[in-house]
Amino acid sequence: MSPPTTAPPRRLPLLVTADGGLLDDLLRLAAAGGTEVELAADPAAARARWLPAPLVLIGHDQAQACLRARLPRRPRTVLVGRTGEINPGWEIAELLGAEHVAALPAAEPWLVDRFTEYGADAEPRRPARTVAVLGGRGGAGASVFASGLAVTAARARLRTLLVDADPLGGGLDLVLGWEELDGLRWPALSDADGRVDAPALVRALPSRGDLVVLSWDRGDLLALPAPAMAAALDAARRGRDFVVADVPRQLDDAAVVALQAADQAYLVVPAELRAAAAAARVVTAAAPHCAALGVIVRGPAPGRLKAVEVARALGLPLAGTLRPEPALCRGLERGEAPAAGGRGPLAMLCRRLVGELTGLPVVGAA
Repeated sequence: MSPPTTAPPRRLPLLVTADGGLLDDLLRLAAAGGTEVELAADPAAARARWLPAPLVLIGHDQAQACLRARLPRRPRTVLVGRTGEINPGWEIAELLGAEHVAALPAAEPWLVDRFTEYGADAEPRRPARTVAVLGGRGGAGASVFASGLAVTAARARLRTLLVDADPLGGGLDLVLGWEELDGLRWPALSDADGRVDAPALVRALPSRGDLVVLSWDRGDLLALPAPAMAAALDAARRGRDFVVADVPRQLDDAAVVALQAADQAYLVVPAELRAAAAAARVVTAAAPHCAALGVIVRGPAPGRLKAVEVARALGLPLAGTLRPEPALCRGLERGEAPAAGGRGPLAMLCRRLVGELTGLPVVGAA
Protein backbone atom coordinates (compact mmCIF):
# COMPACT_ATOMS: atom_id res chain seq x y z
CA MET A 1 0.00 0.00 0.00
CA SER A 2 1.40 3.37 -0.98
CA PRO A 3 1.97 5.85 1.81
CA PRO A 4 -0.63 8.60 2.17
CA THR A 5 0.22 11.83 0.41
CA THR A 6 0.65 14.93 2.49
CA ALA A 7 -0.43 18.31 1.15
CA PRO A 8 2.31 20.92 1.27
CA PRO A 9 1.93 23.44 4.08
CA ARG A 10 0.02 26.56 3.20
CA ARG A 11 2.08 29.69 2.90
CA LEU A 12 0.27 32.55 4.66
CA PRO A 13 1.13 36.17 5.39
CA LEU A 14 2.81 36.54 8.79
CA LEU A 15 1.83 39.19 11.36
CA VAL A 16 4.41 39.93 14.06
CA THR A 17 2.77 41.96 16.85
CA ALA A 18 1.68 41.72 20.48
CA ASP A 19 -0.50 44.83 20.24
CA GLY A 20 -4.08 43.56 20.56
CA GLY A 21 -5.67 46.60 18.93
CA LEU A 22 -3.29 46.57 15.98
CA LEU A 23 -3.78 42.83 15.59
CA ASP A 24 -7.56 43.26 15.43
CA ASP A 25 -7.14 45.89 12.69
CA LEU A 26 -4.80 43.68 10.65
CA LEU A 27 -7.04 40.61 10.97
CA ARG A 28 -9.96 42.70 9.72
CA LEU A 29 -7.92 43.90 6.73
CA ALA A 30 -6.70 40.36 5.97
CA ALA A 31 -10.31 39.15 5.94
CA ALA A 32 -11.20 41.97 3.54
CA GLY A 33 -8.32 40.78 1.35
CA GLY A 34 -9.69 37.24 1.38
CA THR A 35 -6.86 35.51 3.24
CA GLU A 36 -5.99 33.89 6.53
CA VAL A 37 -2.75 34.82 8.30
CA GLU A 38 -0.22 33.38 10.71
CA LEU A 39 0.42 35.13 13.99
CA ALA A 40 3.60 35.63 15.99
CA ALA A 41 3.73 37.72 19.14
CA ASP A 42 7.49 38.26 18.95
CA PRO A 43 10.55 37.54 16.76
CA ALA A 44 11.24 34.20 18.48
CA ALA A 45 7.82 32.92 17.47
CA ALA A 46 8.22 34.38 13.99
CA ARG A 47 11.66 32.98 13.14
CA ALA A 48 10.60 29.60 11.70
CA ARG A 49 7.98 31.20 9.46
CA TRP A 50 9.91 34.37 8.61
CA LEU A 51 11.46 33.41 5.27
CA PRO A 52 8.71 31.11 3.87
CA ALA A 53 5.94 33.70 4.38
CA PRO A 54 4.87 35.47 1.16
CA LEU A 55 4.36 38.71 3.14
CA VAL A 56 5.51 39.83 6.60
CA LEU A 57 3.94 42.69 8.57
CA ILE A 58 5.91 43.85 11.61
CA GLY A 59 3.91 45.76 14.17
CA HIS A 60 5.50 48.97 15.47
CA ASP A 61 5.60 47.36 18.93
CA GLN A 62 7.95 44.59 17.72
CA ALA A 63 10.22 46.65 15.45
CA GLN A 64 13.03 47.08 17.97
CA ALA A 65 12.76 43.45 19.07
CA CYS A 66 13.02 42.25 15.45
CA LEU A 67 16.04 44.47 14.98
CA ARG A 68 17.74 43.00 18.07
CA ALA A 69 16.88 39.46 16.94
CA ARG A 70 18.83 40.01 13.69
CA LEU A 71 16.22 38.29 11.56
CA PRO A 72 17.44 37.97 7.95
CA ARG A 73 16.43 40.62 5.45
CA ARG A 74 13.73 39.48 3.07
CA PRO A 75 11.49 41.02 0.38
CA ARG A 76 7.86 42.02 0.93
CA THR A 77 8.29 43.20 4.53
CA VAL A 78 6.11 46.01 5.89
CA LEU A 79 6.41 48.00 9.12
CA VAL A 80 2.88 48.82 10.26
CA GLY A 81 1.31 50.89 13.03
CA ARG A 82 -1.09 53.72 13.68
CA THR A 83 -0.48 57.31 12.63
CA GLY A 84 1.32 59.05 15.48
CA GLU A 85 2.83 55.83 16.79
CA ILE A 86 4.83 54.94 13.71
CA ASN A 87 5.68 58.25 12.00
CA PRO A 88 8.19 58.82 10.57
CA GLY A 89 9.26 55.16 10.89
CA TRP A 90 11.53 55.09 7.85
CA GLU A 91 14.78 54.98 9.82
CA ILE A 92 13.98 51.75 11.65
CA ALA A 93 12.24 50.37 8.56
CA GLU A 94 15.47 50.78 6.63
CA LEU A 95 17.41 49.01 9.38
CA LEU A 96 14.92 46.14 9.27
CA GLY A 97 15.00 45.96 5.48
CA ALA A 98 11.28 46.77 5.30
CA GLU A 99 10.12 47.98 1.87
CA HIS A 100 7.12 49.97 3.16
CA VAL A 101 5.88 51.83 6.21
CA ALA A 102 2.09 51.54 6.52
CA ALA A 103 0.38 54.01 8.86
CA LEU A 104 -3.22 53.19 9.80
CA PRO A 105 -5.91 54.14 9.02
CA ALA A 106 -4.65 55.86 5.84
CA ALA A 107 -2.87 52.72 4.58
CA GLU A 108 -5.83 50.36 5.06
CA PRO A 109 -6.84 50.14 1.34
CA TRP A 110 -3.21 49.54 0.40
CA LEU A 111 -2.88 46.74 2.96
CA VAL A 112 -6.07 45.08 1.73
CA ASP A 113 -4.54 45.03 -1.77
CA ARG A 114 -1.34 43.47 -0.36
CA PHE A 115 -3.30 40.77 1.47
CA THR A 116 -5.17 40.03 -1.75
CA GLU A 117 -1.94 39.93 -3.78
CA TYR A 118 0.04 37.78 -1.34
CA GLY A 119 -2.77 35.84 0.31
CA ALA A 120 -2.99 32.14 1.03
CA ASP A 121 -0.63 30.20 -1.26
CA ALA A 122 -0.30 33.20 -3.57
CA GLU A 123 3.06 33.59 -5.22
CA PRO A 124 4.49 37.03 -6.00
CA ARG A 125 3.84 38.05 -9.56
CA ARG A 126 6.69 37.84 -12.03
CA PRO A 127 7.81 41.38 -12.85
CA ALA A 128 6.37 42.74 -16.09
CA ARG A 129 8.38 42.46 -19.27
CA THR A 130 9.51 46.01 -20.01
CA VAL A 131 10.33 47.38 -23.47
CA ALA A 132 11.76 50.77 -24.44
CA VAL A 133 11.31 52.24 -27.94
CA LEU A 134 13.15 55.23 -29.40
CA GLY A 135 13.51 56.76 -32.83
CA GLY A 136 16.69 56.97 -34.86
CA ARG A 137 15.60 60.41 -36.06
CA GLY A 138 12.58 62.67 -35.78
CA GLY A 139 9.49 61.22 -37.44
CA ALA A 140 10.91 57.69 -37.47
CA GLY A 141 7.61 56.23 -36.26
CA ALA A 142 8.80 55.16 -32.80
CA SER A 143 5.64 56.35 -31.04
CA VAL A 144 3.40 54.49 -33.47
CA PHE A 145 5.51 51.35 -33.08
CA ALA A 146 5.48 51.64 -29.26
CA SER A 147 1.72 52.08 -29.30
CA GLY A 148 1.34 49.10 -31.64
CA LEU A 149 3.34 46.91 -29.26
CA ALA A 150 1.19 47.96 -26.33
CA VAL A 151 -2.09 47.46 -28.23
CA THR A 152 -0.93 44.02 -29.39
CA ALA A 153 0.06 42.96 -25.88
CA ALA A 154 -3.32 44.07 -24.54
CA ARG A 155 -5.09 42.14 -27.35
CA ALA A 156 -3.19 39.07 -26.08
CA ARG A 157 -4.80 39.62 -22.66
CA LEU A 158 -1.61 40.90 -21.10
CA ARG A 159 -2.21 43.68 -18.60
CA THR A 160 -0.27 46.43 -20.34
CA LEU A 161 0.97 49.93 -19.52
CA LEU A 162 2.12 52.31 -22.25
CA VAL A 163 4.40 55.03 -20.83
CA ASP A 164 5.00 58.30 -22.68
CA ALA A 165 8.53 59.36 -21.73
CA ASP A 166 8.79 62.05 -24.43
CA PRO A 167 7.48 65.43 -23.25
CA LEU A 168 7.84 66.82 -26.80
CA GLY A 169 5.95 64.02 -28.50
CA GLY A 170 2.47 65.52 -28.31
CA GLY A 171 0.99 62.80 -26.11
CA LEU A 172 0.52 59.08 -26.76
CA ASP A 173 -3.15 59.40 -25.88
CA LEU A 174 -3.48 61.16 -29.26
CA VAL A 175 -1.77 58.25 -31.04
CA LEU A 176 -4.28 55.88 -29.46
CA GLY A 177 -7.22 58.20 -30.13
CA TRP A 178 -7.79 58.47 -26.37
CA GLU A 179 -7.46 62.21 -25.85
CA GLU A 180 -11.06 62.45 -24.59
CA LEU A 181 -10.67 59.70 -21.97
CA ASP A 182 -10.63 60.78 -18.34
CA GLY A 183 -7.59 60.01 -16.20
CA LEU A 184 -4.37 61.52 -14.93
CA ARG A 185 -1.51 62.59 -17.19
CA TRP A 186 2.15 63.11 -16.31
CA PRO A 187 1.82 66.68 -14.95
CA ALA A 188 -0.35 65.35 -12.13
CA LEU A 189 2.20 62.63 -11.30
CA SER A 190 5.48 64.50 -11.77
CA ASP A 191 5.97 64.83 -7.99
CA ALA A 192 5.78 61.06 -7.44
CA ASP A 193 8.73 59.59 -5.57
CA GLY A 194 9.47 56.35 -3.77
CA ARG A 195 7.07 53.43 -4.25
CA VAL A 196 3.73 54.06 -5.94
CA ASP A 197 0.77 51.78 -5.24
CA ALA A 198 0.33 49.79 -8.46
CA PRO A 199 -3.47 49.26 -8.28
CA ALA A 200 -4.02 52.93 -7.43
CA LEU A 201 -1.86 54.03 -10.38
CA VAL A 202 -3.81 51.85 -12.80
CA ARG A 203 -7.14 53.12 -11.52
CA ALA A 204 -6.04 56.74 -11.98
CA LEU A 205 -4.93 56.53 -15.62
CA PRO A 206 -6.88 56.44 -18.91
CA SER A 207 -7.63 52.84 -19.84
CA ARG A 208 -9.60 50.54 -22.10
CA GLY A 209 -9.68 46.84 -21.40
CA ASP A 210 -6.21 45.59 -20.49
CA LEU A 211 -4.40 48.67 -21.82
CA VAL A 212 -3.54 51.67 -19.62
CA VAL A 213 -1.61 54.74 -20.80
CA LEU A 214 0.51 57.25 -18.89
CA SER A 215 0.70 60.16 -21.32
CA TRP A 216 1.61 63.80 -21.52
CA ASP A 217 -1.12 66.36 -21.99
CA ARG A 218 -1.10 69.46 -24.21
CA GLY A 219 -0.42 71.89 -21.35
CA ASP A 220 2.74 73.71 -20.37
CA LEU A 221 6.01 71.89 -20.99
CA LEU A 222 7.36 70.43 -17.76
CA ALA A 223 10.54 68.56 -16.94
CA LEU A 224 9.88 64.98 -15.83
CA PRO A 225 11.94 64.15 -12.72
CA ALA A 226 13.79 60.84 -12.85
CA PRO A 227 12.33 59.72 -9.47
CA ALA A 228 8.80 60.08 -10.88
CA MET A 229 9.67 57.86 -13.83
CA ALA A 230 11.36 55.33 -11.55
CA ALA A 231 8.34 55.22 -9.24
CA ALA A 232 5.89 54.76 -12.13
CA LEU A 233 7.95 51.99 -13.74
CA ASP A 234 8.42 50.23 -10.42
CA ALA A 235 4.66 50.22 -9.88
CA ALA A 236 4.12 49.03 -13.45
CA ARG A 237 6.55 46.14 -13.13
CA ARG A 238 4.75 45.02 -9.96
CA GLY A 239 1.21 45.48 -11.20
CA ARG A 240 1.23 44.85 -14.97
CA ASP A 241 2.32 42.04 -17.30
CA PHE A 242 3.83 44.14 -20.09
CA VAL A 243 5.23 47.70 -20.12
CA VAL A 244 6.19 49.77 -23.15
CA ALA A 245 8.04 53.10 -22.76
CA ASP A 246 8.28 55.57 -25.67
CA VAL A 247 11.65 57.28 -25.08
CA PRO A 248 12.91 60.54 -26.68
CA ARG A 249 16.06 60.56 -28.83
CA GLN A 250 17.62 63.30 -26.74
CA LEU A 251 17.94 61.47 -23.45
CA ASP A 252 17.08 63.24 -20.23
CA ASP A 253 17.40 61.66 -16.78
CA ALA A 254 13.89 60.19 -16.90
CA ALA A 255 14.56 58.63 -20.31
CA VAL A 256 17.75 57.04 -19.00
CA VAL A 257 15.75 55.52 -16.13
CA ALA A 258 13.30 54.04 -18.66
CA LEU A 259 16.11 52.57 -20.76
CA GLN A 260 17.81 51.08 -17.73
CA ALA A 261 14.55 49.48 -16.59
CA ALA A 262 13.89 47.85 -19.98
CA ASP A 263 14.54 44.18 -20.66
CA GLN A 264 14.70 45.03 -24.37
CA ALA A 265 15.00 48.28 -26.31
CA TYR A 266 14.18 48.87 -29.99
CA LEU A 267 15.52 51.66 -32.19
CA VAL A 268 13.19 52.51 -35.10
CA VAL A 269 15.11 53.74 -38.17
CA PRO A 270 13.76 54.66 -41.63
CA ALA A 271 15.61 52.92 -44.47
CA GLU A 272 17.41 56.11 -45.51
CA LEU A 273 21.09 57.04 -45.46
CA ARG A 274 20.68 60.26 -43.44
CA ALA A 275 18.37 58.50 -40.99
CA ALA A 276 20.97 55.79 -40.44
CA ALA A 277 23.64 58.44 -39.85
CA ALA A 278 21.44 60.22 -37.31
CA ALA A 279 20.59 56.90 -35.65
CA ALA A 280 24.28 56.18 -35.09
CA ARG A 281 24.42 59.16 -32.72
CA VAL A 282 21.37 57.88 -30.86
CA VAL A 283 22.99 54.45 -30.50
CA THR A 284 26.11 56.03 -29.00
CA ALA A 285 24.01 57.79 -26.36
CA ALA A 286 21.52 55.01 -25.64
CA ALA A 287 23.44 51.75 -25.89
CA PRO A 288 25.35 52.13 -22.57
CA HIS A 289 21.99 52.19 -20.74
CA CYS A 290 20.37 49.22 -22.55
CA ALA A 291 20.40 45.60 -21.49
CA ALA A 292 19.65 44.70 -25.13
CA LEU A 293 19.18 46.98 -28.13
CA GLY A 294 17.87 45.95 -31.54
CA VAL A 295 16.88 47.88 -34.64
CA ILE A 296 13.56 48.03 -36.48
CA VAL A 297 14.02 49.26 -40.04
CA ARG A 298 11.01 51.00 -41.57
CA GLY A 299 10.38 51.30 -45.29
CA PRO A 300 10.08 52.54 -47.92
CA ALA A 301 13.73 52.64 -48.97
CA PRO A 302 14.06 55.42 -51.58
CA GLY A 303 17.67 54.48 -52.33
CA ARG A 304 17.04 50.74 -51.97
CA LEU A 305 19.00 50.62 -48.74
CA LYS A 306 18.53 47.17 -47.25
CA ALA A 307 17.52 46.58 -43.64
CA VAL A 308 20.50 44.32 -43.00
CA GLU A 309 22.80 47.09 -44.24
CA VAL A 310 21.26 49.57 -41.80
CA ALA A 311 21.64 47.12 -38.92
CA ARG A 312 25.23 46.34 -39.89
CA ALA A 313 26.11 50.03 -40.10
CA LEU A 314 24.68 50.59 -36.60
CA GLY A 315 26.28 47.47 -35.15
CA LEU A 316 22.90 46.24 -33.88
CA PRO A 317 20.91 43.04 -34.39
CA LEU A 318 18.03 43.41 -36.83
CA ALA A 319 14.87 42.83 -34.79
CA GLY A 320 12.41 43.37 -37.64
CA THR A 321 11.31 45.39 -40.64
CA LEU A 322 8.19 47.40 -41.42
CA ARG A 323 6.76 47.80 -44.91
CA PRO A 324 4.80 50.92 -45.90
CA GLU A 325 1.25 50.80 -44.58
CA PRO A 326 -0.99 53.57 -45.99
CA ALA A 327 -4.06 52.22 -44.17
CA LEU A 328 -2.28 52.71 -40.85
CA CYS A 329 -1.67 56.40 -41.57
CA ARG A 330 -5.32 56.92 -42.53
CA GLY A 331 -6.46 55.12 -39.39
CA LEU A 332 -4.33 57.30 -37.15
CA GLU A 333 -5.97 60.41 -38.58
CA ARG A 334 -9.36 58.91 -37.70
CA GLY A 335 -8.32 58.19 -34.12
CA GLU A 336 -7.77 54.45 -34.58
CA ALA A 337 -5.08 52.91 -32.39
CA PRO A 338 -2.12 51.33 -34.21
CA ALA A 339 -2.45 47.56 -34.75
CA ALA A 340 -5.92 47.60 -33.18
CA GLY A 341 -7.37 45.47 -35.98
CA GLY A 342 -4.63 42.87 -35.73
CA ARG A 343 -3.83 43.09 -39.47
CA GLY A 344 -1.04 44.64 -41.50
CA PRO A 345 2.76 44.73 -41.27
CA LEU A 346 2.86 46.57 -37.93
CA ALA A 347 0.45 44.16 -36.25
CA MET A 348 2.34 41.15 -37.62
CA LEU A 349 5.69 42.42 -36.37
CA CYS A 350 4.27 43.36 -32.97
CA ARG A 351 2.70 39.92 -32.53
CA ARG A 352 6.03 38.25 -33.21
CA LEU A 353 7.97 40.51 -30.85
CA VAL A 354 5.44 40.27 -28.01
CA GLY A 355 5.50 36.50 -28.39
CA GLU A 356 9.30 36.42 -28.29
CA LEU A 357 9.44 38.68 -25.25
CA THR A 358 6.82 36.83 -23.22
CA GLY A 359 7.07 33.28 -24.51
CA LEU A 360 3.31 33.32 -25.04
CA PRO A 361 1.43 32.60 -28.30
CA VAL A 362 -0.07 35.80 -29.70
CA VAL A 363 -2.81 35.21 -32.25
CA GLY A 364 -3.72 37.54 -35.11
CA ALA A 365 -6.98 39.10 -36.14
CA ALA A 366 -10.13 37.13 -35.48
